[in-house]
Amino acid sequence: MSIDPTARIHASAVIEEGATIGPDCVIGPFSLVGAQVTLARGVILKSHAVVTGLTEVGEETEIFPGAVIGEIPQDLKFSGEQTRLILGARNRIREGVTMNTGTSGGGGITRVGDDCLFMTGAHVGHDAQVGNKVIMANQAALGGHCIIEDEVIIGGLCGIHQFVRIGRGAIIGAVTMVTNDVIPYGLVQAPRGELDGLNLVGLKRRGVARSDITALRAAYQALAQGEGAFQERARRLRDETESGYVRDMVDFILAGSDRSFLTPS
Repeated sequence: MSIDPTARIHASAVIEEGATIGPDCVIGPFSLVGAQVTLARGVILKSHAVVTGLTEVGEETEIFPGAVIGEIPQDLKFSGEQTRLILGARNRIREGVTMNTGTSGGGGITRVGDDCLFMTGAHVGHDAQVGNKVIMANQAALGGHCIIEDEVIIGGLCGIHQFVRIGRGAIIGAVTMVTNDVIPYGLVQAPRGELDGLNLVGLKRRGVARSDITALRAAYQALAQGEGAFQERARRLRDETESGYVRDMVDFILAGSDRSFLTPS
């Protein structure tokens, strides 16, 4: 066990033998840190938080009461193999959030990037890969093997089907079930997840140039109304565009996937 002398640990907290607690960490009352856990500098566990399994928590991440981070995957094929959960820096993990380690069949690692917000009751399933600056609102859930790219927002009470990919900058409206891949910068809403345009508000808030927004709008229309199959329309866009944002969209569509796409109506 390695506990930095600057860490502050409440007398009622349980730190299992083998855990690594970095500088300036704060461990609140009745929290549990498992034997294979590593907490980087400045991690805060509030009261009644559980961090277990082979789990790494990045610096200045804050974990709120009732969260359970690093428990075994909810997968009936899991048979006790050694798998991991890796969290980046400055994440905010609110009350009741659950995040599971990976499975051997899915690469063995569940990974979360930096500067994310997981609101009350959110769930990150086994082998999910979550990017930077992602927001998951209350009670949203990711199935196993999902890929969530940077700056995605997932509304409250959403369910994301296993193996689904959600492209950078997309937004999923509340109470939506998403069963197919979502293109970068897409806007998805309705109970069964319909692609309903672009996340224009998000693009403008991030200061994306007007020329790039115009190019994305044109690309969206070409994907919706062009000739040929969806991937064929994307390939034509790749040859025609000079916008990096449109290339992000095209590369996402042409990459390998285990699901089909939500397509423009």
